[in-house]
Amino acid sequence: MSKAHVYKRDHINTDEIIPARYLNTDNEAELATHCMEDIDVDFVKKAKTGDVIVAGEDFGCGSSREHAVWALRGAKVQTVIAKTFARIFYRNAINCGFYLIESKEAIDKIANGDELEIDYDKGVIKNKTKNIEISFNPLPDFALEIIKDGGLLEHIKKSVKSV
Repeated sequence: MSKAHVYKRDHINTDEIIPARYLNTDNEAELATHCMEDIDVDFVKKAKTGDVIVAGEDFGCGSSREHAVWALRGAKVQTVIAKTFARIFYRNAINCGFYLIESKEAIDKIANGDELEIDYDKGVIKNKTKNIEISFNPLPDFALEIIKDGGLLEHIKKSVKSV
């Protein structure tokens, strides 16, 4: 069961996900210690392994830094559910092996602290707190393969070995 951390705003940018002042490392655990701190100084203290971030439109806008995805992964965030994602962030997430969920209705049906269960294959978010289900379009097979392989680099290595 995952706990929702809801940020009812649009345009959460990569500098808010991981501030630029911490980009001197690619260590996910170190980046995680500063994940979301400019939006929610207590996020890292509150977030537990497998928790979910829920936000509005254009999550991940701004610079095209992979560090934002690495910080989320390092913080053990299971996924981010948003109305929409910035395209570069969206592709960086897939390339880094991190699943994102686009849902126009989730922000209005999930409250901070709600308990969630996600079925990625069926495209269903079960809000256990409110006893409702929210549908989403699962990622296409090619993206799932990349994520299941641990990211694009590992996917390419796996593909080369099988040839």
